[in-house]
Amino acid sequence: MTTSKTNTPPESGTDDARSFDTQRAEVDRQRASDAARRNASSTSDRDSGTETPSLKLAKEYLSLGGRRRSKIDDNITTVRQWEEDPPAAERFWQERVETLSKAERKQVEDFLPTINTP
Repeated sequence: MTTSKTNTPPESGTDDARSFDTQRAEVDRQRASDAARRNASSTSDRDSGTETPSLKLAKEYLSLGGRRRSKIDDNITTVRQWEEDPPAAERFWQERVETLSKAERKQVEDFLPTINTP
């Protein structure tokens, strides 16, 4: 007997469906992280290699596996965190980002992936 894989999601409410949702969420997180890194890279490329301190901080935080995401609504930036950061990223955020002034912290937050990023 052969089994074949299908792209059809499993029936809602089953263990398979919960596993499928978790896998999909992980793929979505990885895509968002990759997109943020690409955006940060393209920004630095566009600016002729000049990198602002806030961009450097955001890139370093993301490279440590940081999972915070920004929400920008009417030019008001807030940061959301649904999952814990890896210890190194959390420590970096607390020591290097939270200690910034409100304006400087907003600049870093603006470089994070947004909640609207797939």
